[in-house]
Amino acid sequence: MTSARLLVTGGRVLSMDPAIGELPSADILVTDGRITEVRPDIDATDADERIDARGCLVLPGFVDTHRHMWQAALRGSGADQTLDQYFATVLHTLAPRLSADDLHLGNLLSALGALDAGVTTVQDISNVDKTTEEHTDALLDALTESGLRSVFAYGQGTAQDARRVRSDRLHAKDGLVTMALNAEAGSDDNIRRGWALARELDVPTALHVRGGSPVSRLRRLGVLRPGTVFIHGTGMAAGELELIRDSGGALSVAPAIEMTMGHGLPPFAAAAAAGLRPSLSVDVEVAAPSDMFTQMRAAFQIGRFAALQGHAGPEAALLTAREVLEFATLGGAEALGMADRIGSLTPGKQADLLVLRTDRPGVAPLHDATAAVVSSMDRADVDTVLVAGRIVKRAGRLQYAGLPRLLARAEEVRDRLAGC
Repeated sequence: MTSARLLVTGGRVLSMDPAIGELPSADILVTDGRITEVRPDIDATDADERIDARGCLVLPGFVDTHRHMWQAALRGSGADQTLDQYFATVLHTLAPRLSADDLHLGNLLSALGALDAGVTTVQDISNVDKTTEEHTDALLDALTESGLRSVFAYGQGTAQDARRVRSDRLHAKDGLVTMALNAEAGSDDNIRRGWALARELDVPTALHVRGGSPVSRLRRLGVLRPGTVFIHGTGMAAGELELIRDSGGALSVAPAIEMTMGHGLPPFAAAAAAGLRPSLSVDVEVAAPSDMFTQMRAAFQIGRFAALQGHAGPEAALLTAREVLEFATLGGAEALGMADRIGSLTPGKQADLLVLRTDRPGVAPLHDATAAVVSSMDRADVDTVLVAGRIVKRAGRLQYAGLPRLLARAEEVRDRLAGC
């Protein structure tokens, strides 16, 4: 339940808002789910709820712009898989064996795992076959039940079902769960139909791109439009990232998966050269952790290694911890068209924020707060998480009463699929 007036007190604030900056000790007042003040010594004696953040960091919730959430039911089962093996095993062998209840489990487990790690927004690239409306609704029900801010990027279904979701379930553009379309490539006619449906529904688009000139193809077909999230962007021809920039699109990089499954070198330097600020994403939980600390660390290490070793070109600048934290917060909000609502601790925005402890032996002593988040912290440091002013994790514990039963169900699904 959202408190009408909530005060977060005494934390070191990493606002990600250039006008506010980093405050060594400040309070954050939240009224009806929105941030109303960020400054030291706020007088809010009538606050309904208080969160003591002294000795902690307070920053915006992390934003994951690309995750196949249904796959949490298969979490960790494909760590050794290449990309081709993942397609064969996860998408073509295991996915058809999942019931609507299994899909509900996967999306809910993924959402709770995100919140537990301080990820307050996820774009769910729902690329599992929706053979019935029951399957679609099971996925959506899990998102709404979880309390996560999410974008349901509808894919692998029918135009009729997508229209139903838009008209009956996700008609509001400013709800906690909103809609996009996972408009993957295919024949020219299929591409035109898919993007025409996105225009009809008035929803953003998201698609995977890797190698060649896929953005130029969309431009040639006359479907390229603003607000599209292009996923991966590895190994593409010269000029493709500039086309994304000029079209008003965004780039989502999944550095851990791109390196372990063989997508190619994550294009951080190329994106910077093209004037694109990338966002970060988990991608598939069958082979990668579901937290943003892992993704930030991977981005930081890969980006700097590529520049230092000359793989990113002679002019490539070294990534900084500040840039990487921006990728995981404000960059994600921008990619999803939500920068007016989330991504920074700015008065007027939704109160999606997290409190990170700094007193654990793996983090203390704190010298540089931004560097600590990117290089030292993990999900165990996440003390408290708010989404739209609602406390979803407090004092290190998720506020979800059904967690034991959910975990038991996950084990049942694992055991059933063991012989597949």
